[in-house]
Amino acid sequence: MPALVLVGAQWGDEGKGKATDLLGGSVDYVVRYQGGNNAGHTVVIGDQKYALHLLPSGILSPNVTPVIGNGVVIDPGVLLSELNGLNERGIDTSKLLISGNAHLITPYHRTLDKVTERFLGKRRIGTTGRGIGPTYADKINRVGIRVQDLFDESILRQKIEAALHDKNQLLVKLYNRRAIPADLVLEEYLGYADKIKPFLADTTLVLDEALKAGKVVLLEGGQGTLLDVDHGTYPFVTSSNPTSGGACTGSGIGPTKIDRVIGILKAYTTRVGSGPFPTELLDEDGEALRRIGGERGVTTGRDRRCGWFDAVIARYATRVNGLTDFFLTKLDVLTGWEQIPVCVAYEIDGRRVEELPYNQSDFHHAKPVYETLPGWSEDISGAKTFAELPKNAQAYVKALEEMSGAPISAIGVGPGRDETIQINSFL
Repeated sequence: MPALVLVGAQWGDEGKGKATDLLGGSVDYVVRYQGGNNAGHTVVIGDQKYALHLLPSGILSPNVTPVIGNGVVIDPGVLLSELNGLNERGIDTSKLLISGNAHLITPYHRTLDKVTERFLGKRRIGTTGRGIGPTYADKINRVGIRVQDLFDESILRQKIEAALHDKNQLLVKLYNRRAIPADLVLEEYLGYADKIKPFLADTTLVLDEALKAGKVVLLEGGQGTLLDVDHGTYPFVTSSNPTSGGACTGSGIGPTKIDRVIGILKAYTTRVGSGPFPTELLDEDGEALRRIGGERGVTTGRDRRCGWFDAVIARYATRVNGLTDFFLTKLDVLTGWEQIPVCVAYEIDGRRVEELPYNQSDFHHAKPVYETLPGWSEDISGAKTFAELPKNAQAYVKALEEMSGAPISAIGVGPGRDETIQINSFL
C-alpha cells in the first residue's frame, strides 16, 4: 500500500492538523517528518480543542500509530510536557514511536537562536527562538546530538563538551552572555533517557514493514511550501524541507512508495514572521480576516499577517510538491464580503508575471494583480455537500481550483472535525 504526503501549500498555518485528523480513520501511521516545536497544529474534536506543537496530529486518533521521524528536531522537555498534557486529558500516547536518528534541541541551541535573532536587528528573520535553526545547523555540520546519544553517557558528554567549547566562545565574546556549563546540560539530558526510551524505535524499518503489510502511512510536514529552506522565500524560511521531497528524507520512505500528495490550502493567505508577502492587507479587510479567522500562531502566539488568496503561490506549490489534490480550509471565514479579490499574477517592473519569480529581489517587489469574484452572505458552516454551498461560494472554489492546478477534494467550512465537505473521495 503506497504512502501519502500532506503538505502546507502556502506559508504554513493552513490547517494541516485538521486534515490529518480527518484522515485518521483511514490511515494506520501518521509520521511527522521535519521541523520541531516551532510549528503548531490545532485540532477541534467536539467541544475539545487540542494544540499540538511537536507530536504528529494522528496521536489523537486511537487506531493510529504516531511517529516522529528522523528529520524532526526534538526538544525533549517540550515533548514530555506535551505527552503529559495529553495524558491528563485522557489521550493514550503509548503508541508513539520516535526515531533514534532524530536530533535533539539543547539549551545552547535555544540561547543561540534568540541572541542571534536579536543581534540581526532589522535584518531579523522572525524565528520562534526555539532553537530549531541552530539544531539543524549542527546536524549539517555533523556535530549534532541525536536521540540515541541519550543512552550512552560517554558519547553524550563528549558531544556536549565539544559543542559548548565553540558555542560558549560565541556567547561570551560576541554576544556578551554567560557561558553554559556542560555538566548542567549533561545532567538534564541524561534525565530524559528513561522517559524517552519506551518510545524509541527503528522507525524506517517499522514504516517499511507497515507498507509491505498493506498499511496506510500518512506523512505530515510541520510548515508550508513557502517556508522550505530550498524552495521557499529564502532567507525568510524554516531550516528544513516541509515540501513533499522532505517527506522521503525525513522518514526513510522512498519516493516510489508515495502515490498521493495532498496540499492544504487556506481560502485566503496568511504568514507569520518577516519576509515578502505580496497580497498582505494592512487595512480593515486584513484585520477582519485576522479576527474572524482567529489568526494567531498556535506555537508563537503572534498575530498572523493576512491577505487575499494568491494563486501564483498555489500553482508553485502544485509544481514543486507534485500535488495530486487540495484540501481547501477556512472557506467560512470569507462569508460576508460582497467582493473577494484573488491574486492571479504579479506585476514586476511593469511586466505581468504568472509564475513565482525565482529571483528574490523580484519577489520582494512583486505587486499583486487581482481579479474580483462575487462573495456570499449565507452561513456555510452547516453545509455537508458542495451543492449546499451558495452559488457564489461554489464559483469561488471552482475558480481557485482552476487557478491552482490541482483538484480540490475537501473544503473546510468550520473548525470542527465534522465541518468539512468531502468531494472527489478525499478519504
